[in-house]
Amino acid sequence: MFSTSIPVLEIVLRGTVTFLALLALMRIVGQRESGGLGLTDVLVVVLVADAASSGMTGDVDSITEGLLLACTILFWSVVVDAAAYRWPRLAAIVKARPRPLIEDGRLNRHAMRREFMSHDEVLSQLRLHGIEDLAEVRRAYLEPNGMISIIRSDGVDPDGAPTQPPH
Repeated sequence: MFSTSIPVLEIVLRGTVTFLALLALMRIVGQRESGGLGLTDVLVVVLVADAASSGMTGDVDSITEGLLLACTILFWSVVVDAAAYRWPRLAAIVKARPRPLIEDGRLNRHAMRREFMSHDEVLSQLRLHGIEDLAEVRRAYLEPNGMISIIRSDGVDPDGAPTQPPH
């Protein structure tokens, strides 16, 4: 139950390749699809659940293999986050950044195309923030977690509270 049928190095290598390949693919897909979590968070949860479930259901010969694979995935998640923190150029590659959807009341069609967002979807998001007209928006961003943040032209928070002007 605790011995491994696959060499440890192969398990670590499989976990490494899977994590890095899926991270790259998820970055290509775009941030709109990630919902309220960051893409890396979603990736780690799915991979760790899959790795651990194979050990629990007996799809592998030992619990050790599933745990080793889950540890490898968690290790790479921490390494990618730490490296992105340490080297900002790397962060630009592996971490999603906010995408400007509206600038001075005008839609950024390029960002909308990249995220497959229609004009109606953007207007729907504005209405959820109590905004009926694009002219009321100085800036709106699609955040890395898939949410939309809005800075109004009149300096009022979309939820009603006045915002602090930038210094």
